[in-house]
Amino acid sequence: MKFVDEARTRVQAGSGGRGSTSFRREKFVPFGGPDGGDGGNGGSVYLRAASGINTLADFRIERTFKAQHGEPGSSNDCTGRGGEDLYVPVPIGTVVRDADTAEVLGDLTRDGEELLVARGGKGGWGNQRFKSSTNRSPRQFGPGLPGEKRSLELELRVIADVGLLGLPNAGKSTLIRQVSAARPKVADYPFTTLHPNLGVVDVGEHRSFVMADIPGLIEGAAEGAGLGIRFLRHLQRTRLLLHLVDMSPPDPESDPVRDARAIVGELKKFSKELAAKPRWLVINKRDLLPAKEAEQRARQIVRSLRYKGPQFLISGVTGEGTRELCEAVMTFLEEQDRSARAHASSPEDAGAAPPGAT
Repeated sequence: MKFVDEARTRVQAGSGGRGSTSFRREKFVPFGGPDGGDGGNGGSVYLRAASGINTLADFRIERTFKAQHGEPGSSNDCTGRGGEDLYVPVPIGTVVRDADTAEVLGDLTRDGEELLVARGGKGGWGNQRFKSSTNRSPRQFGPGLPGEKRSLELELRVIADVGLLGLPNAGKSTLIRQVSAARPKVADYPFTTLHPNLGVVDVGEHRSFVMADIPGLIEGAAEGAGLGIRFLRHLQRTRLLLHLVDMSPPDPESDPVRDARAIVGELKKFSKELAAKPRWLVINKRDLLPAKEAEQRARQIVRSLRYKGPQFLISGVTGEGTRELCEAVMTFLEEQDRSARAHASSPEDAGAAPPGAT
């Protein structure tokens, strides 16, 4: 199925049913009076996060979702049947906005989480509601209120623990294939990855994390160049970024240091919060150089970048160094979890910095 991460749709809640105008007329029952029942309430429209959906493609086919209308009231003070609520499944990680006001209505991040996006109309009153000491035979009734209508913008943001960052052909797809069961396309030309890919990295018993591979970034991505601008937002939910740098690019004019700085610059342009996330340097393709030369080249890149955080020299093709990388990532995530639990139990420490941040 084609990956779709943005969609527009319309939702329409059901209108309330009309109230009834009726009078009780029974033999041997004098002064029966009004007995018209209320109309039923219209059904509401909810969005519900579902784990079995990974794309917003269905919203390109069905663009309008309508809940049932309420039924009119009837005699004997009978209230009309309410319209059934409509639950529309969406992928986990969907951000919902009002298309007309740009207001964020909600962010569905957990399986089964629901968001009310259009409230059903209230049923109209029957004439028995209008009776009084001065109006003993009311013929008024409520027509029922219309249900809400909304145009929605849906945006899917992939939820992953770790995001891979780098230029096209830096080896992101090869790495995720090496360490997980994900099988993204790999080829010797740029932009082979056209949509985010997720892979579960198993480090040991009950120790695993989710890694996301997004399309490669190029300089100017924050202004719309290339494919990266559409997918940078997927990195916003990650807890750690792995910045892959190709230590031996095929183009002699390419400069790994300059390219790495350009990527960091695009992050800062796109979002200060994203640029502030913990980011580790992963120097890839060590298999293309002799061992000593690869290590020397890696040290030179680190020195030129003036980078002082965690750094790894790996080969996504052969797997060399990837085990150590995954173990370090798992340890970092576990430390973050322990810190979060500690902060939750000690509110006075809530402002402390997370461990391992660079």
